[in-house]
Amino acid sequence: MSQPPATVKHWRILPQVPPDVRAQLAAYHPVVAQVLYNRGQDTAEKARTFLEGSADALNSPFLMHGMSEAVARLRRAIARGEWIAVYGDFDADGVTSTALLTQALSALGGKVTPYIPNRVDEGYGLNADALQTLKDQGVSVVVTVDCGIRSVEEVAFGNALGLDIIVTDHHSVGDELPPALTVVDPKIDARARLLEGRANGYPEDMLAGVGVAYKLAEALVRAESQQSRGEFNAKLLEDLLDLVALGTVADLAPLDRLENRELVRRGLEVLNRAQRPGIYELLQVARVDPGRINTTTIGYMLGPRINAAGRLSDAMIAYDLLTADMPRAGQLAQALQLLNVERQSLTAEAVELAKTIAGDVDAPLIFAVSPEFKPGIVGLVAGRLCEMFYRPAIVIEQGESESRGSCRSIQEFDITQALDECAELLVRHGGHSQAAGFTVANENLDPLRERLMALVTGALGDRDLRPTVTIDAEVPFDSLTMDLAHTLGQLEPTGARNEAPLFATRDVRVTECRRVGQDDKHLRLRLTKETTTIDAIAFRQGEWHDRIAPGSYVDVAYHLEINEWNGHVKLQLNVQDLRLAGGGS
Repeated sequence: MSQPPATVKHWRILPQVPPDVRAQLAAYHPVVAQVLYNRGQDTAEKARTFLEGSADALNSPFLMHGMSEAVARLRRAIARGEWIAVYGDFDADGVTSTALLTQALSALGGKVTPYIPNRVDEGYGLNADALQTLKDQGVSVVVTVDCGIRSVEEVAFGNALGLDIIVTDHHSVGDELPPALTVVDPKIDARARLLEGRANGYPEDMLAGVGVAYKLAEALVRAESQQSRGEFNAKLLEDLLDLVALGTVADLAPLDRLENRELVRRGLEVLNRAQRPGIYELLQVARVDPGRINTTTIGYMLGPRINAAGRLSDAMIAYDLLTADMPRAGQLAQALQLLNVERQSLTAEAVELAKTIAGDVDAPLIFAVSPEFKPGIVGLVAGRLCEMFYRPAIVIEQGESESRGSCRSIQEFDITQALDECAELLVRHGGHSQAAGFTVANENLDPLRERLMALVTGALGDRDLRPTVTIDAEVPFDSLTMDLAHTLGQLEPTGARNEAPLFATRDVRVTECRRVGQDDKHLRLRLTKETTTIDAIAFRQGEWHDRIAPGSYVDVAYHLEINEWNGHVKLQLNVQDLRLAGGGS
């Protein structure tokens, strides 16, 4: 048996709960208390709110910059019978945002049409040709969702056409706000608090795009009920929450924030009812039972299928799915399923190509350019490379005169800030600290590579760029019980910045090991320590089959799960990292 190479991952075991905090969290299982402490919930009140939620977590939408002006213009458009266009983005956040606001405006009596640009032909965000088309179709008001915050020139063009443009977005604010009728973005309030010391404004700056769209819908409903002195339409807002959960989780909005947690918690309740035909049919093709949807289901089953439409075809397929009736919804779900299978294959091939092009994957920055990259998957490829090698990765689809790139980064490096420092080399850019995109003229590709490499090297050159596995606690194997698994479920919704708890146990004996899945890329294990034996699954770790054998001892880092299959319910470890016992830190 060949020995595995030294692990490339560093295990970081988080500090144990201090005695004073342990006393505060005495009502909880010790393992749960440790996880709560790790998530910053270090008092009894914080823990209770984090686990149980609170109506106070939902802020008034009218606190958000530009909200009152947006509501006033949209209500005027509804009253006058003007056509309103909801202009979205082609990812899951943008598609759900578009579906949500279109549904809300229609329910309030608006004449509304959706518009989602084509990724290949139009690219991200507002574009002049689309605005001209909408104007020619009789649209007078354009509301952006999940885009537009950096579309300064495009909004100016729309103004010249006579369009009233309302920008709603959640991405980082640039040096100049677009000259829209009004701009709704919680990061405007956050920037004002930082630069001006203001205490007012919207308290939560990390909503997803669909979260911002929902707050606009809520503001419209509240304004309508106040104006008419009628009943508040809580049912309409509740019916939109499935889209909020779907887009928020798929876009990796942080779930350590109370408002996001509350929106997703409520949204999961609606999502699990599968009352939307498109959701029901999507669950069928993903082989997920209604009532069993959680954030993992969204992240790995539903979100990728919705994203597949915009990546490889037309995002309007996904929009149509979310707004369709039967039997059309079933046909659209099947179309998304086929696109998702194709997306998986193309991504795997492109990752190998990118590694070849980049060459030295040990350099501080992975930078790969090729006309062979499909524009819809460059973000996935960059994300996979960033995950594999733990360093910023940029993958660029080279066009004839301009190229489009997608960036993924690690916590130690803000990629959007780096792009800001290269702004004169770029046609456009935008995004978050760890995920961004840009368009660049081909003659600037080499200067861009050099500039970004210098920035990354300056920031990370002396860092140990090993992937870090952050472990909540080392747990004895005999403590892994069904009761503990159920108790850990109180931490839901888990996701970005509130990851599912990760535990470690050392010196566990492998009693069974076999490859499973397509191309044998996954690993099925049975692990034993003393009198406790638990089954385990290690996704994308099939190469360990040739490195360990029954009787080997390993250290294992894992999520504790409840596996339900064919009526059987049992514990399962979802293995995140393996190494031979005694393999180091």
